[in-house]
Amino acid sequence: MQIYKVGGAVRDRLLHRHISEIDWVVVGASAEQMLELGYRPVGADFPVFLHPQSGEEYALARTERKSGHGYGGFTFFASPEITLEEDLIRRDLTVNAMAEDAQGILIDPYGGQHDLDAKLLRHVSPAFAEDPLRVMRVARFAARYAPLGFRVADETMGLMHELSESGELTALTPERSWKEISRALMEPRPDVFIQVLRECGALQVLLPEVDTLFGIPQPAAHHPEIDTGEHVLSVLRQCAEHQQPLTVRWACLLHDVGKGLTSETEWPRHIAHEVKGLKLIRAINQRCKAPKDCQELALQVGEFHTHSHRALELKASTLLKLLQSFDVFRRPQRFEEFIAACEMDARGRLGLEQRPYPQADYLRAAMHAARAVAVQPLLAQGFKGAELGEALNRERLNVLTAFKADHAAPPSQH
Repeated sequence: MQIYKVGGAVRDRLLHRHISEIDWVVVGASAEQMLELGYRPVGADFPVFLHPQSGEEYALARTERKSGHGYGGFTFFASPEITLEEDLIRRDLTVNAMAEDAQGILIDPYGGQHDLDAKLLRHVSPAFAEDPLRVMRVARFAARYAPLGFRVADETMGLMHELSESGELTALTPERSWKEISRALMEPRPDVFIQVLRECGALQVLLPEVDTLFGIPQPAAHHPEIDTGEHVLSVLRQCAEHQQPLTVRWACLLHDVGKGLTSETEWPRHIAHEVKGLKLIRAINQRCKAPKDCQELALQVGEFHTHSHRALELKASTLLKLLQSFDVFRRPQRFEEFIAACEMDARGRLGLEQRPYPQADYLRAAMHAARAVAVQPLLAQGFKGAELGEALNRERLNVLTAFKADHAAPPSQH
């Protein structure tokens, strides 16, 4: 029985990166032996066990065979006779198919060290094309390691393209797809994730509403980058640079999908794209089974992001309606995320990445002013029920009117 450290822990040690978790492979052992040693089994599909002390995962060496469609269409076979090399060859990328023995000696049968040095994400074997999930995984790794100069190998991109055209991507469950999308959006270069998916044809299958945006022009006065798809990529880069949470990144990815519905005769203008895009955002949210907080923010950013850009020009009554639509009196955090997404949108324009966004502080101050209106004096005056709500709105409107008078509105930046 031999135990080897495998996969990401080996890769990241060689890259001098932080190691978050360690996976182990056990060669020459049976499930019965693992149980006798005190390991606890995990799940029913894979021969994986938890170490009795550390709780880390130890998997018996196994092979796999394609037996159906999609990510789950595989039959696994574990046996004490299976070698480490046989276990490693079923993995996706050469950089993930390395191992270390107990003495820390590297075992690298498929050239992972060479590909690390060459900064290549390359598949281990032709069996790569049997698992559609690997298209998304490779794009996610590309997003993670792009700052180090990594790229997807041409031959691997070719297999990813074949997978995208095969129809296999449609067999992925929404839950599994969302797991990859959400993790990729939180990588250092989420824009690279979208770029790689687009290059291999997977974006057209997974997020066609986003794929459509590439090649659609916008007014150069507001968008020097012109192309709507390129703008979305820039916004995602800003999200990563400013370490925005997943909710903001998801909203930013979808905020302009309505521009894909604009008739070519109206280009480069996109009148009412905010409202037009809502049905697309709802469809994407549902198809991807995004969490509720991501869904809600995506819809609100889609509908109101131009309100934010024109915040200093909004009437006090419109400003109040905006605050009410976000329920800032009970949930101010969601409005903060909305402001963040809009600022990323404003900064995601060619040459304007460092431009100030005074709308953020303005909206934040307006929210605080409206939230500061006290209910107690109105109760003391005898207001209650619906009348109390109306009186509260009047007071908030008065406060916002005074607030707006104190802030002269400069020309719009959008």
